[in-house]
Amino acid sequence: MIVAAESLTRMLREQQTLNAVERFSREHDTHTGPAQAKYYRDLIPLERPRPGQQYAFEVDLDACTGCKACVTACHSLNGLEDTELWRTVGVLHGGTAAAPAQQTVTTACHHCVEPACMSGCPVGAYEKDPVTGIVKHLDDQCIGCQYCTLMCPYDAPKYSKAKGIVRKCDMCSDRLSASEAPACVQGCPNEAIRIKVIDQAQAVEASEAGIFLPGAPAPDHTIPTTVYRGGQALPGNMLPADFYTVAPEHGHPPLVAMLVMTQLAVGAFVVNFLLGRLTNTVQAALSLALAIGAMGAATLHLGRPVYAFRAVLGLRTSWMSREILAFGLFAKMAALYAVSVAGLPAFPGRDLIVELRPIWQIAAVACGLGGVFCSAMIYAATKRVHWSAPVTLLKFFATTLVLGSAVVMALGGASPLLAQAVLIAAGVKLMAEASVFRHLGSRRQSIGKRVAMVMARDLRQVTLLRFIAGAIGAVVLTVAPWVAFGLLLVGESAERHLFFKAAPASRMPGSLS
Repeated sequence: MIVAAESLTRMLREQQTLNAVERFSREHDTHTGPAQAKYYRDLIPLERPRPGQQYAFEVDLDACTGCKACVTACHSLNGLEDTELWRTVGVLHGGTAAAPAQQTVTTACHHCVEPACMSGCPVGAYEKDPVTGIVKHLDDQCIGCQYCTLMCPYDAPKYSKAKGIVRKCDMCSDRLSASEAPACVQGCPNEAIRIKVIDQAQAVEASEAGIFLPGAPAPDHTIPTTVYRGGQALPGNMLPADFYTVAPEHGHPPLVAMLVMTQLAVGAFVVNFLLGRLTNTVQAALSLALAIGAMGAATLHLGRPVYAFRAVLGLRTSWMSREILAFGLFAKMAALYAVSVAGLPAFPGRDLIVELRPIWQIAAVACGLGGVFCSAMIYAATKRVHWSAPVTLLKFFATTLVLGSAVVMALGGASPLLAQAVLIAAGVKLMAEASVFRHLGSRRQSIGKRVAMVMARDLRQVTLLRFIAGAIGAVVLTVAPWVAFGLLLVGESAERHLFFKAAPASRMPGSLS
């Protein structure tokens, strides 16, 4: 007992000399914030935004060296995939031979006042926080349609093929809510990035004045809130380092198939309606099959097709939701019309369906044309010059007329009127598409020149196929309707392939690889 008591006394005495434990405990009691807070406390706001204000990135161009520590920090702390980047670093160059200028620029989501990604999303997978103004992506709601990647002029949303959804920077909102700086702010060794509170009205005024960043897309579409500041004015001729880089973009094969098939199906109904005759059973069945096939092809473009039913949630703002609804109604009207002309055995309601046959045709035509209009507006809404409303509407409705007339002639016999309509529509469409090549001789690196360069260089074979098949198909329609239809179908499919592949992407200034 005596030995045990001595041992206990010795142990208690040793515990009283554990100064390291005492120091750790005292340090923990006196420091309640994050351990690194002293390094970034001045880089994040202490107050919450008031009504009419929001959080925004502020970038000190004089302090940015292009070291990409912000990129690494964002990638690591957000657990991104190997090729997934929410923050990038680009380079601007300009000036004169006597006084050259170069500026590195770090960019991420600009948390716009009027985010195009949010308005275009068909499933409501984006929200703008009413207090902080941070634009957040709701991963669980996303179906992976990738339309937001086209709507955003700054290439902020990134598609994750492994996860089948889009993801983007949310300004590390969970860190900010705990008074901790975002990853990029913490990672920058020069304190070139900070979070500040801005007045949204000032962002609107700056966008209307065109004040943002040289080489970046115009700010008037979405009103970005990132503030770029520097002690020295940049030369007026500053351009992105990748400004003269021209390469094909993603081809989106499922969208090509969907657009061509829907316009072919609608065209068959419209042409028969304009000719004042009812569509026959074979034409009705073909249009219905094409409409169903088109919707099936569209789901192949989704990262999470099992949730495709959500795609009509954005009817208030999204042209994609409106397109899906219009073509869904077109398929239903086409199905009712096909039943009315099929001569099926008697069943409950058959007589009423047959009696309303003209109504089903008119409804199918109206819904179909509405769907084609929505398809065109999906791309016009991106505000990209090469997808402007006049250009895209002409292409889509001309395809509807050309393919619709061709299939009606192939199935229903020769018609000089239809042949003339196809020849005129195809000729106008081909001349409009060929007009882009006039930019090749221009000294300016315009959008038109970029499109022409990709078509004439990288996609030369597809371009030749498009013009040769389209021209020959229109000429031989009265001689060999089925051959002509096949050529026209190939030509229009090639045109729609070029529509995506030869479309210059819209993004922030990049760098040479």
